[in-house]
Amino acid sequence: MSTTNTVDQVGATTFTTPTDREVVVTRAFAAPREVVFDAWTKPEHLRRWMLGPPGWTMPVCEVDLRPGGEHRSVWRRATPGNDDPGCGTTGSEIEIREQYREIDRPHRLVTTEMWGGDWAETLNTMTLTEQAGTTLMACTILYPSKDARDAALKTGMKDGMAVSFDRLDELLRTIA
Repeated sequence: MSTTNTVDQVGATTFTTPTDREVVVTRAFAAPREVVFDAWTKPEHLRRWMLGPPGWTMPVCEVDLRPGGEHRSVWRRATPGNDDPGCGTTGSEIEIREQYREIDRPHRLVTTEMWGGDWAETLNTMTLTEQAGTTLMACTILYPSKDARDAALKTGMKDGMAVSFDRLDELLRTIA
């Protein structure tokens, strides 16, 4: 049996597709899991790191952290986009809504996620495990179909998440 040292994984975001309907995102953070959990669930922290590519702001971030409660965020393109049509034009907005299904602080969050429009609703399960002050985050995103999963992977999802997690690393250094 081999063991991976999570300390060596800090700063690297990985994406795998273990089934036709899933994406598993992992990232190790050099902070205790309680702090990572707070950064993931408190609006004052989410606004600072969950922004995707450069040029976006989060003017709306509402969290009702309880089973059945919602997380709602609105991103606004503050500066002109690059050549990627998914980056939007100045002033364009993207809204996300999540409903909390399960909260096991600071170990696990289960949510449904809705981007609206033609995007499929997903079931997201995030777990946090800590080893020697480093927290490994694993988020399994379950799509309703392979086509929905593949469509999401063709967007800037992976780059946006990786950039956001880089910001989360920076934030955790200031609040840990």
